[in-house]
Amino acid sequence: MSRIKRKIHVIGINSFEFLELPLKLQKLFKKTANIAVPNTYIGEIKLWAKNNTNNKEKLFFESKSDNKLIDWLKSQKTDVILFSRGDPLWFGIGRILLENFSKEELSFYPSNTCAQLAFSKLKISWQGAAYVSIHGRDSTKFIKAMKSKPSSIAVITDSNNCGLETIQHNLLELNLENYYDFWICEEIGFKNERIRKFSLKEKLPFDISNLNIAVLLKREKDLQREATPLFGLKDDTFKTFEDRPNLLTKREIRIQILADLELPENGAIWDIGAGCGSIGLEALKLRPNLKLFCIDKRIGSKELILENAKRLGVRPKDIFEEDINNLIDTNNIKSFKKARRIIIGGCDKNTKLRIINELSKDMNHGDIVSIPLIDIQTIKDLRETLKVNNFEVTLNLIQTYKSLSISGGIRMDPNNPVFLLKGRKLI
Repeated sequence: MSRIKRKIHVIGINSFEFLELPLKLQKLFKKTANIAVPNTYIGEIKLWAKNNTNNKEKLFFESKSDNKLIDWLKSQKTDVILFSRGDPLWFGIGRILLENFSKEELSFYPSNTCAQLAFSKLKISWQGAAYVSIHGRDSTKFIKAMKSKPSSIAVITDSNNCGLETIQHNLLELNLENYYDFWICEEIGFKNERIRKFSLKEKLPFDISNLNIAVLLKREKDLQREATPLFGLKDDTFKTFEDRPNLLTKREIRIQILADLELPENGAIWDIGAGCGSIGLEALKLRPNLKLFCIDKRIGSKELILENAKRLGVRPKDIFEEDINNLIDTNNIKSFKKARRIIIGGCDKNTKLRIINELSKDMNHGDIVSIPLIDIQTIKDLRETLKVNNFEVTLNLIQTYKSLSISGGIRMDPNNPVFLLKGRKLI
């Protein structure tokens, strides 16, 4: 096989100043006759040729990053320069080129990505950020990134598909409007660079450049300035573990559990496997005279529950950062108030069975146990154990969907189905 001599030099730029190119690339530009440039800035690159190449004739191809570009590149017999923005191999033309040409034909000269430049302008560390492109794509990956709630997200947008508006809609639909600050960085690194912060609820102005990147930055909540509803608190009301942001009972499920508990005005409620405390704390907000005991074995759970209690303006009776099995083994559980309501989550089947067998002994007629489950295999044993301990048992399957905006309209995004097992003490 003959060695390929022709090269396609793919050069990423973040400025229209010719002298900001490395000297090596300045020389490469001067000696290369065939130049492909995106149609949005071909005029600026033609000025480079006029001002820096002694008027040597060059052949410019106005690129739209489509099949015509690929055909033109394949037709060239001598070296070619293809200009791109930033790093061509980061959500850029690089992937398409690698699908159509051999690696031997291609040479890449990346510049800083728009995300690097945006974070440097915002003076924010970007090492833990998530990076997503919705340019020519739907927002599925963006939605997935948001659900994991990283500290920051950089989004390459698509003006043709109302990308910025889609970001706004998705954040509102996922109840994250108070979780992130919304920055738009326009023509970053170029003369008309502009960086602005917008409210997710405000209509965006018409003068936003098509060359933009959106950056979402997590912000500290200030619930003192926010009016929380009486019932059905949004998920972002609660602080969660940084490495496990989804470790809380979702709003739709939490509402049903609180309804099933039929909260009394007085008495004790135990939230076992409390996580960030979302169920028990919202119950306490509804019924301030209840005595709430939170139990979770995860290190840091007590501090987390205390922070969320502060946000809601409530005070649990006690918080145990300990395995419930240890409390039962040492009889420390006898020091608790007798439970009128028990929520059992976040532990294995055998522990759930033990909790039912041990704690039901001190429960009275009408007291309620609520057990949210995602594992259908455990339901039979738990249901039978509740019945043996004189509970009337009901089982519900809760499956909810959220509407999420995409470029072509909306789609329904399912939440994980949850089984709610409820036991009401008979005697």
